[in-house]
Amino acid sequence: MPATDEKSALADTLVAEHFAVRDGRLIAGGIAVDELAERFGTPLFVYDAGVMKKSFARLSEAVAGFAEIYFSIKANPNPAVAAIFVAQGAGIEIASAGEYARARRAGADPMRILFAGPGKRDDELDYAIAGGIGEIHLESFEEIAQVEAIARKRGQKVPVSIRINPVAAAQGGAMRMGGKPAPFGFDEEQVGEVLQALAATAHLDFCGVHLFAGTQILDADVLLAQWSHGIGVAASVARQAQRPLRSIDLGGGLGIPYYSGDGVLDLDRVRAGIPALQQALRDEPLIRDARVVVEPGRYLTGPSGLYVARVIASKQSRGQRFLITDGGMHHHLAASGNLGQVIKRDYPVVAPAHMNATELSPCSVVGPLCTPLDTLARKTDMPDLKAGDLIAVMQSGAYGLSASPSGFLSHPQPAEIVVGDGQAIVVREREKLEPLP
Repeated sequence: MPATDEKSALADTLVAEHFAVRDGRLIAGGIAVDELAERFGTPLFVYDAGVMKKSFARLSEAVAGFAEIYFSIKANPNPAVAAIFVAQGAGIEIASAGEYARARRAGADPMRILFAGPGKRDDELDYAIAGGIGEIHLESFEEIAQVEAIARKRGQKVPVSIRINPVAAAQGGAMRMGGKPAPFGFDEEQVGEVLQALAATAHLDFCGVHLFAGTQILDADVLLAQWSHGIGVAASVARQAQRPLRSIDLGGGLGIPYYSGDGVLDLDRVRAGIPALQQALRDEPLIRDARVVVEPGRYLTGPSGLYVARVIASKQSRGQRFLITDGGMHHHLAASGNLGQVIKRDYPVVAPAHMNATELSPCSVVGPLCTPLDTLARKTDMPDLKAGDLIAVMQSGAYGLSASPSGFLSHPQPAEIVVGDGQAIVVREREKLEPLP
């Protein structure tokens, strides 16, 4: 039967927007995905550089004249991926010393790296301060003391911003990051105490504020409301501090469609809302000249990625078809629904060597692990695939391998490759089995 469900419609839309189909084969970066699977083995992650550049260009155009873009490297910490955005002019937002090292390997200017995160260790802070850092975003009174002590020991003045947990009225998105008791940042109502603590330091250069109200935001009006609230908070902080701010980090949270029924973030509507935000900045002399930053991650990398796995077996169990593959939740926890989902829903999945197939039927796509949690699709329409055929999970460029329990059952790590203009570059080799003694 032909596919008519919403999941198939989403997959078709994503293929048309980001990839190509030639002779019934899915094409990424000018190369057939089944050819990549033969060359590099499965499972593997494929990241299309052209898709990433297009996402960056679209967002840059939408926020032009208002904000700079910093890539949130936690979304995909492969230095080869981050290097694509650095080459486009992006800064990098990090949340660990390991991410700092990856940002530097990607070619990021240390002064265009922002260091956030609620639990930074002394050695991590010292590592970043020694290497150079654009800003450290402070999230607790203890961290104020930590950074002051390290800066004093090094005889340096360290630029810092304060991360603020905004009031509930500013919240939105799939995962709310503020507006309630949280380990992230200082409560908005604590700002006066925080400024007093900063004023008592000698080695911290207070330059701005950082807010992050939610993630996976698909509603442009919610995003604009959060940004507007952030500007208001920045103005309030500047007035309380009685000094101008140099930096306002409005966070990330820009979403992409993963499931049937998901909308698409309307960048035209975002663009239309920018003049009002610019006016709000101009209206407050103490923030008029501040640099504004937004720090998306998944929006920039998610659509570029395919997680490709090979069918090991196709079987029936009590009337239900199962495709058992060599990939699963150990590489792509988010696609299995076990990374924060309450109600588990399916990412769009396609058969990359059978893109023109019209006779489809429902099946479950599962991985090789010994747990029913290892399910990549619970009910999706697929062709009559057999052992040796391929499946590809779309929207897999963010929160894939690095956000997954890759050591579970000790399966080999998959390859990661970047493709573009007919070329494929291995950025992580597929792990091989250790030779027997």
